[in-house]
Amino acid sequence: MKPLRVVLADDHHFFREGLRGMLTADGSDGDGAVAIAREREPDVVVIDLRMPGTSGIDAVRRILAGRPQTEVIVLTVSAEQSDVLEALAAGACCYLLKDTRVDELVSSVRLAAAGHAVLSREVVRALAAQVRTGSHRAALATGSEPALTARELDVIRLIAQGADNATIGRELSISGHTVKQHVTSIFGKLGVQNRVQAAVRAVRTGLV
Repeated sequence: MKPLRVVLADDHHFFREGLRGMLTADGSDGDGAVAIAREREPDVVVIDLRMPGTSGIDAVRRILAGRPQTEVIVLTVSAEQSDVLEALAAGACCYLLKDTRVDELVSSVRLAAAGHAVLSREVVRALAAQVRTGSHRAALATGSEPALTARELDVIRLIAQGADNATIGRELSISGHTVKQHVTSIFGKLGVQNRVQAAVRAVRTGLV
């Protein structure tokens, strides 16, 4: 497997040092992350939201403006809906919490580099809980709920829980091909391009 070039941007020295074995470079603030991304042209940047100087959100925007092919993973302590949605809107492909196991983080880095999106299950649960309270529900741009079938609702709920296609197939006793068909249909109906966007969209519209 081709070695990946990864930048970790976090203002906590010991946290960065603990992950240096999987990194090619690191930065201690948002401006440093942007500069390193421009210099090193990494495949993936792992960045915190709360850092001195340029915020993580602004750094995500600047990194992707200068190098759109870089994938950005937000790794932070916040599961707040506003932070999650702002980070994804800025272009981050993954949103993980800092209690994520190292092996899961490494897996997420590889998935991000391959063009996949990852959303921490804890983050999805937090978003879903907020939506169920009715305090953070966002209106659809179209003004109406997406018309998903009963089976598609089953699938999107599992996607929002972080399940992959194989797991969805086992849970619903359907083939992998059928799962792919449902996922493709769901993406089209929700107007999204990946599983993270689908999960967030489903949470925001009260589908999960």
